[in-house]
Amino acid sequence: MKAVQFSRFGGPEVLGIVDLPDPHPGPGQVRITVRAVGISATDPKIRSGALKFGAGLPQTTGRDVAGVVDEVGEGVTDAAVGDRVFGVSDDGAGAAELALLTHRAHIPPSLGFVDAAALPVALETATRALDQLGVAGGSTLLVNGATGGIGSTAVQLAVARGARVIGVASAANQTYLGSLGAEPVTYGPGMVEQVRALAPDGVDVALDVAGSGVLPQLIELSGDSANVVTLADFEGSHEHGVRFSNGFTDGHGFHALAEVGDLIEAGRFWLPVDRVFPLAEIADAHRVSEGGHVRGRLVLVVGE
Repeated sequence: MKAVQFSRFGGPEVLGIVDLPDPHPGPGQVRITVRAVGISATDPKIRSGALKFGAGLPQTTGRDVAGVVDEVGEGVTDAAVGDRVFGVSDDGAGAAELALLTHRAHIPPSLGFVDAAALPVALETATRALDQLGVAGGSTLLVNGATGGIGSTAVQLAVARGARVIGVASAANQTYLGSLGAEPVTYGPGMVEQVRALAPDGVDVALDVAGSGVLPQLIELSGDSANVVTLADFEGSHEHGVRFSNGFTDGHGFHALAEVGDLIEAGRFWLPVDRVFPLAEIADAHRVSEGGHVRGRLVLVVGE
């Protein structure tokens, strides 16, 4: 099969398409013919060497995938050959013609492959963080970095839980943020005062998606470091005693894959796809991702 691989850490230019053996599913796994692959914010960090999880070189890439089941492993009862599914590629090897999935769900009827491939990692990450913060009906959540893939997802899932959401984003994204159900405020000086104007007594909990050095302000607004979770500021989490949420070490939120379909079909959840690239242009997709200012997700299309 054709797959994206890199043999050294570096810029997007290290990504190349190579021939690899076709994988086959083990117990509990399905194999899909990949139709679309999402680009997560983590992918370029792993490729550059900024994040290392013990894997040697060469490495494959791509976690978010959507496609059609063409083989099932022993014990699989929730999927059959021909089913449309989306999920997280085992071993982060989804940018390829074939991928193996353990964590998966059927694609909601109203979604195509591209939209489905935008969802898995953002859904899992946002759900895990909301679970860790205990976000529920009646609580007020502040989201810093509320308009990227994970931020947009967290806002909508929190609103669906019945929470009040205040979202921090750039001035250009205020209308978009409001369309997701959040009360928007802008980054930068005066952010705390803007939040106080909306919530004079502060917020119950806060989620940092952007990693923009605002953990002290989030602690101030939520009243305690225990009320804050960051997904992006590892060093700051240690400095300020804030939980750094990491799905590799502290549980996961994959239950969201099967749960989001009802919200999508009811028109209560959507995650925009900012740009679509063919698989051969994955380096360009990584460059756009690293440039920031992506609203929603970037997706690669594979095959037809």
